[in-house]
Amino acid sequence: MRLASLNAIKGVLLDVSKNGLPGDHHFYITFDMSAEGVEISSSLKEKYPDEMTIVIQHWYDEFIVNELSFCITLNFGNVRETMQIPFSSIRSFVDPSVEFGLTFESQNDVKTTQNGNIKISATDEKESKSGDTVNKGGEVVSLESFRKS
Repeated sequence: MRLASLNAIKGVLLDVSKNGLPGDHHFYITFDMSAEGVEISSSLKEKYPDEMTIVIQHWYDEFIVNELSFCITLNFGNVRETMQIPFSSIRSFVDPSVEFGLTFESQNDVKTTQNGNIKISATDEKESKSGDTVNKGGEVVSLESFRKS
């Protein structure tokens, strides 16, 4: 489940990096600040030591998507901040304009295959007490907190 979801996010972001955001689409992306490969200014790391949520909507620049991560420049209090965010660090991805969201419970070692698809070396499945495999992959995020009053 996580593999397919991360490949879908990668595809969406790649399209937006090339063609811009269509219609009213915008994204809330929450990521783990301590994940390997996260590159962000020390001031933002101090302010958000555990996780950070960025919004890709009205203004963004230098949006580049590669096999393992995306790089984007956003505005924080009139200061341009360039950051690199590995797909493996993403904790949630929400597009409130279409009421779509994914949340990931665990972080895994993410690599790419020769054809550029994301590959996860561990699974999001956990064993229940009965020994049956239980899928603990992505889940839908409540969008109530994103709705305007």
